Amino acid sequence: MSTIDLSLNGYTDLPKGKLAYVVTYLEMLEKASLGSTSRNDIHLECWERPDRIAFKALFREIGEEWLWFSRLVISDEALDKKLNDPHCEIYCPMIDGKRVGLLELSFKDPQNVEVAYFGLVPSAIGSGKGRWLMANAVQIAWSRAETKRLWLHTCTGDSPQAIHFYQSCGYRAFKRAVEVVDDPRCSGHLPRTAGPHVPVIE
Repeated sequence: MSTIDLSLNGYTDLPKGKLAYVVTYLEMLEKASLGSTSRNDIHLECWERPDRIAFKALFREIGEEWLWFSRLVISDEALDKKLNDPHCEIYCPMIDGKRVGLLELSFKDPQNVEVAYFGLVPSAIGSGKGRWLMANAVQIAWSRAETKRLWLHTCTGDSPQAIHFYQSCGYRAFKRAVEVVDDPRCSGHLPRTAGPHVPVIE
C-alpha cells in the first residue's frame, strides 16, 4: 500500500487516480424537533434482509452524482455481511411502491447511534422530503432508551447543501478529517460521468 506525507500546512500533491475529501463529523446530543413523521405522499418502510443487487442499484441511483462508492468496491460477501448486520437497520422512503431513498442507522454502539447513509433519489428531492426523512431518523434513533447521541459525517464530495441541511436539523460539527481514496471512476465501479464536480485525473 502506497503512502503519502500529508502536510498540515500548505498543499500535498496526490498521485493520479486518487481523491481527497475533507470530512466533517456532526452530532446531535438531544432529540431535535423536526416536524411530523407522517405525510400523505410518502411513507417509510423497514427494508429487512435487502437483496444485494437491489441495494446496489438504489445506492448508485442516490449517490452516483456524489461519488458514493464504499458499498460498490467491497466484495459481495462483505456487502452481504453489512446488509445483514443485526446492529444495522435500513429504511426506505416509498412513493407508489418504489424505493426513493435510503436511511441506514447503525446501533453498533447503542449510546452513539450513527446515521450511516442518508439520501434521496434525484426525482424525490424537494418539497421537504429530506427533512421528513431526517425527522424519521431522529424519531427512530431517540426512541431507544440507550441513545445518548446521534451522529453522522459528510464530505466535500457530497452535495454542497448537505452540511447546511444537517446543521439546520440540529447537528453540530465536532471533528474534521481528510480521507484519501482511489477514484471509483478509474476502477470502473462508477461511470466516468459520475461526480462531474470532481474532475477525473489519471
